[in-house]
Amino acid sequence: MDPNRSGHLQMARSGNGSRGQKIDLLTNHFGVNFTSKSQHFFQYSVAITYEDGNPVEAKGIGRKILAKVQETYQTDLGSKHFAYDGDKTLFTVGPLPNNKLDFSVVLEDMSCTRSNTSTSDANTKRLRPHNQSKRFNVAISFAAKISMQAIQGALQGKETNDLQDAVRVLDVILRQNAATKGCLLVRQSFFHNDAKYFSNNHGGFHLCRGFHSSFRATQGGLSLNIDVSSTLIVSPGPVIDFLTLNQEVRGPSSIDWKKQKQGNGETKEVEVTVYDYFTKHLEITLRHSGGLPCISVGKPKRPTYFPIEQCHLVSLQRYTKAPTIFQRSKLVKESVQKPQEKMNVLNNAIKDSGYNNDPMLQDCGVSIGSNFTQVEGRVLPTPRLKVGNGEEFQPRDGRWNFNYKKLVEPATVTRWVLVNFSARCDTKRLISDLIGCGRMKGINVEPPYKVVFQEDPDFRGAPANIRVQKMFEQMQSELRKEGIEGKPKFILCILAEKKNSLVYGPWKRRNLVEEGIVTQCIAPTPKINDQYLTNVLLKINAKLGGLNSLLAMERSPRAMMPLVTQVSTFIVGMDVSHGSPGQSDIPSIAAVVGSREWPLISKYRACVRTQSRKTEMIDNLFKLVPNEKGKLVDEGIFWELLFEFYTSSGNRRPEHIIIFRDGVSESKFNQVLNIELDQMMQACKFVEENWEPKFTVIIAQKNHHTKFFQAESPGNVPSDNVPPGTIVDSKICHPRNNDFYLCAHNGMIGTTRPTHYHVLYDEIGFSTDDLQELVHSLSYVYQRSTTAISVVAPIMYAHLAAAQMATAMKFEDNSETSSSHGGITTSEAVPVSPMPKLNVDVASSMFFC
Repeated sequence: MDPNRSGHLQMARSGNGSRGQKIDLLTNHFGVNFTSKSQHFFQYSVAITYEDGNPVEAKGIGRKILAKVQETYQTDLGSKHFAYDGDKTLFTVGPLPNNKLDFSVVLEDMSCTRSNTSTSDANTKRLRPHNQSKRFNVAISFAAKISMQAIQGALQGKETNDLQDAVRVLDVILRQNAATKGCLLVRQSFFHNDAKYFSNNHGGFHLCRGFHSSFRATQGGLSLNIDVSSTLIVSPGPVIDFLTLNQEVRGPSSIDWKKQKQGNGETKEVEVTVYDYFTKHLEITLRHSGGLPCISVGKPKRPTYFPIEQCHLVSLQRYTKAPTIFQRSKLVKESVQKPQEKMNVLNNAIKDSGYNNDPMLQDCGVSIGSNFTQVEGRVLPTPRLKVGNGEEFQPRDGRWNFNYKKLVEPATVTRWVLVNFSARCDTKRLISDLIGCGRMKGINVEPPYKVVFQEDPDFRGAPANIRVQKMFEQMQSELRKEGIEGKPKFILCILAEKKNSLVYGPWKRRNLVEEGIVTQCIAPTPKINDQYLTNVLLKINAKLGGLNSLLAMERSPRAMMPLVTQVSTFIVGMDVSHGSPGQSDIPSIAAVVGSREWPLISKYRACVRTQSRKTEMIDNLFKLVPNEKGKLVDEGIFWELLFEFYTSSGNRRPEHIIIFRDGVSESKFNQVLNIELDQMMQACKFVEENWEPKFTVIIAQKNHHTKFFQAESPGNVPSDNVPPGTIVDSKICHPRNNDFYLCAHNGMIGTTRPTHYHVLYDEIGFSTDDLQELVHSLSYVYQRSTTAISVVAPIMYAHLAAAQMATAMKFEDNSETSSSHGGITTSEAVPVSPMPKLNVDVASSMFFC
């Protein structure tokens, strides 16, 4: 199927919402004026070669070469400025004198422009090559014309076919502007080589603050979106220092060289050893290098070796290794900025940007305002919730608690055991307090089979999977001695480590895949309070099939949303995760959750599969395979969840299906409609040819750079975050498409990041207000907490399910394929390890809570 065919078209905005209390806001979009008399951008292809005709492939050098071309050949270029993308394309306003131009330039200094190491040292002087100049040939040839009138149309709130291309040119100009200042470029984010933007050292790397800057077409015209951005960079300085910090060792002799990608070692001989060459021929004193590897800076077939202590890391190089959980926690704290602080930083950024003095932007006739854009938002009414004993209430400020309240549908914690993996914990008191807290919340926690199963001290240092195996052997043996047959229904597991327990993955896999036992892991502190126990009980209750709270409309015969509560409605959350940077051997994981027990929209089942690395579209929602009799059956994700909805909802098929899809960029929206939606429609058709439920498809984006701030007005406090339920669907939204921004949650830390929702498709026919209210309400059904969350619960559940199963898969024995879902193999990819299949006894549970 062609992923870009227009089988399903993205819908246009049908109108703006009106519910809620109006609120004056500011946003980090800055107005753009456009006064150009030119008609077109001209796009040119750029080819850079060495004197011998071989192409230049080194990154970063292209900008130096093109800057030299512009400096040397102003007349030949018609005195035009150009915007170069750093690769193979440049743009001008109006045409160059000729459609094909050839130039030759010499770069005298080939050294790195971002080096911050001293050049006064005698050793460094000896190492500097005598002649670093090189000649390059540059061929520039006409490729295309892009209408600039699309920008004029965007200022009037119109979108034309050329608009994306024209905005791309403007973004290339911003990148070039940053590059000329020596910035590190990461897509549309720019990072200055200035220590005031660097955080503390975290094991050889820093958090570097920079700025995201990009043009956006909006209902109010073209705007420039500026936001604070951050990336990780290696600490500049000697390579030896970086390695000792990164591995947390005392000195060079303790470095584990297997963890680093290095050369083949200083014992490599041509005529003399590298060590002798540097110490005897160059007369350079080496303190550490006698027993250390070298760094190879040459090509694989012609290596050039340097002693590692003579090598320095230049500034602004990205650190791509995934930080540890503890490092990540520190980085998050360092990156937090309250609303007023962020506004001040952004005000300074727009003033210091110099964009209105950029010659290329001046040629375009583009000027940028210096004030935050004023927008009108609305604060949606908070949905009413129902808890135990028929009590209804309305949360305040996006939060509530279970003080003097009972769970709406409590499960019974029965036939359960407590295991302890060598954690310091008063287990008798834990059990007593858990039972007592459960009694207060209306959940019956029976005494466990035995007080606790303590880990055998002999196995504390064993591999994690062995520790899990021995714990199960001990537990099963002692239960048999007590005359208890069958497996426990629930296991509460105490871990010694809060964040990085090696036992966690193997334990989850053993319970969820092999045994089919619901489990909850905790790492309690010495003092356990009622709030902690309540949070644990919320998770346990949801995993065992109970409900903590629900929307009042889910059980109300006169609900306010008839398209959901009075017509059988199936709600789906979808997400694809790709693992951490550097984990190239780990497949992508597609997770989909679907609602069950309609008219509830608070209970979900998950289905998780693997697919080819970095594949964004979910490619086995519909999957026909022959059964034992040769008949084709659907073993796709969507059918598994549809069947669960059907059997749990009184054998009722859904008439309405609402899809929430996470993590898709705007360039992939058509693929969601024409690959994923098409698969789901095929799955329904395969069940019955005439069954045609109505679909609504909504994308949720968190990875964007729009922020909102309270404007100074009576009752507003600019230093505070916007209140929970704040929605914006005008002015800075898309000029044509149906989108809105929603801050459903209470931003307690830093500046609230809204979720950007895009309604791609709506056969159901929601009114604008009803659809926005549904999205807002789904932020209040997250069973793990007593707060509204930043994105709809089905998407959050898909995240959690993917994370849980990724942990289980990490410890999957690849030889065990008989009990696994089939992996995906494409003609261009290596076979993907299949996801271990959930045990039938837990497959329908909310194991991911």
